Amino acid sequence: MAPIPGAGLAKGLAVTLRTMTKRTVTAQYPDVQPELPPRSRGVIGLFEENCTVCMLCARECPDWCIYIDSHKETVPAAVEGGRERSRNVLDRFAIDFALCMYCGICIEVCPFDALFWSPEFEYAETDILELTHERDKLRDWMWTVPEPPALDPGAEEPKELAAARKTADKLRAAQEAEQSEQSEQSEQAEQAEQAHRTRTGEPGQGGQE
Repeated sequence: MAPIPGAGLAKGLAVTLRTMTKRTVTAQYPDVQPELPPRSRGVIGLFEENCTVCMLCARECPDWCIYIDSHKETVPAAVEGGRERSRNVLDRFAIDFALCMYCGICIEVCPFDALFWSPEFEYAETDILELTHERDKLRDWMWTVPEPPALDPGAEEPKELAAARKTADKLRAAQEAEQSEQSEQSEQAEQAEQAHRTRTGEPGQGGQE
């Protein structure tokens, strides 16, 4: 079928007419902050306490914009006669946001939940060198990380929470068993003392001398 002359022009004018009938809205930024989606990718925050210096984020970064320095320290044995062990101590953790393309691979591969997305995007600088955020600044971004959304009622409980709950249940059961054993021993001791007093004719605690 041969194309109808002027069909393309008619389609273009239709788009123009639809746009003309819509109300124009001007974003009043920066006086009015925009409403961002809950999963907005702004800046990356570092939860330093969870970082084990495994280097996965730096190795997987396609832009090579994560810089990590560390050293090893010897940790004394937990029990007497045990073996000493060494652990990595974080010296430097920096992200160059002038190179970062916000792919989120570093956050996805982190096995210890040390990196998080923050919706903050207002960190423009006049000097490009200032876009390299060191560990202290990355830690400050953690205060802007929103709380995770609530799970659906039928969703499966995260493995971390399930493991923590299982450990807590075991500790609670052990404490209850210990308390029960102590109460049984106390009752047996009282019964034995009462039987001894009955045999010897000694008055009990509530008896008269």
